[in-house]
Amino acid sequence: MSDLLILNDRSFSLRRYPPSRDGSLRAWDTADEYILRHLAAKGCTESDEPVLVLNDAFGALAVALPGRPLTWWNDSYLAGRSLTENLAANGLAKTGITFAPANEVPAGRFKLVIIKIPKSLDFFKVTLLGLRSVIGPETRIVAGSMIKHTPARAYRLLEDIIGPTRTGRGWKKARLAYTEFDPSRSQSCGPEVTTYDLPGFDLTLTSRPGVFAHHGLDPGTRLLAAHLPRTEQPWRIADLGCGNGVLALALARQCPAASILGVDESYQAVASARENLERAGLTDRDIRFEVGDGLAEKEPGSLEAVVCNPPFHQAQTVGDHLAWRMFTQARQALASGGELRIVGNRNLGYHVKLKRLFGNCEVLSSDRKFVMLRALR
Repeated sequence: MSDLLILNDRSFSLRRYPPSRDGSLRAWDTADEYILRHLAAKGCTESDEPVLVLNDAFGALAVALPGRPLTWWNDSYLAGRSLTENLAANGLAKTGITFAPANEVPAGRFKLVIIKIPKSLDFFKVTLLGLRSVIGPETRIVAGSMIKHTPARAYRLLEDIIGPTRTGRGWKKARLAYTEFDPSRSQSCGPEVTTYDLPGFDLTLTSRPGVFAHHGLDPGTRLLAAHLPRTEQPWRIADLGCGNGVLALALARQCPAASILGVDESYQAVASARENLERAGLTDRDIRFEVGDGLAEKEPGSLEAVVCNPPFHQAQTVGDHLAWRMFTQARQALASGGELRIVGNRNLGYHVKLKRLFGNCEVLSSDRKFVMLRALR
């Protein structure tokens, strides 16, 4: 598949980070292209007024707007890596681009706002609430998405939180929405953070919008929590894809001498995990949560155990390339004799991948939908 996004007389070479295993997944969709074509037709690409770009999955929108004073508001560390690499691939500097993590409201006031509507409408809601403070009646707001991924509620959120919204005609299975800011619209849209308990661990956890299993403990995590390592030894343990920190904090309860790292690509997730660390009263322990590219920066052989409930999608794409990457990172970071414990849907066939990578795989537990696996380094 071509990696070139062609817009009139310009073309941009774009790739995902991390790439899919066969390199077949494209770093933009027709909603990105539709947005950029619309902006060009309206003369917005030539303006030097400040622009805010929300939820740009792989940097296609920012790369195609070179030279603009641009703030890039995003929840994904991996999306940020995609942006950095795609800017470099197209000979563009990061000068003029300001990154704002999704757990913070960007600074400034913006004349143009470009939105890719996210999968999580809870996250979309809280993002729109934050957006109100950095726009005015003069702001032009364009939102785009693929039609099959966008329920009518997404447009109602734009209407209810920001202001009058109209949708345009579909183009190549994508649609745009155009919104005007109305300062009088209500900002009361329900709770932004949910709270639930982890039975058996004396933990009450909060979760921000957009974080995996935002509304409660998912069954896969529940199964993995019941089969976590238990030791009095000073193990070094990582929770890979930690979400709101539920597994890392459960590990802290039953591995009292361990040092524990939780890592996730989501800024919202890591903010939730850090809040839960304080809520659990464990800030005096060697426990930390970081935003990053999994265990890519960990020294080989530096861990005794890794636990993981791997994702099986990136943005709207379902696949196993992120899980495979996590398993590979875990194998590299584990010391000899160290173990990886994962949970996954039965139909994903993770036992085959682990046997191929580690040379062994043991089923620790299973139910009708999920299987709990262990592989030794």
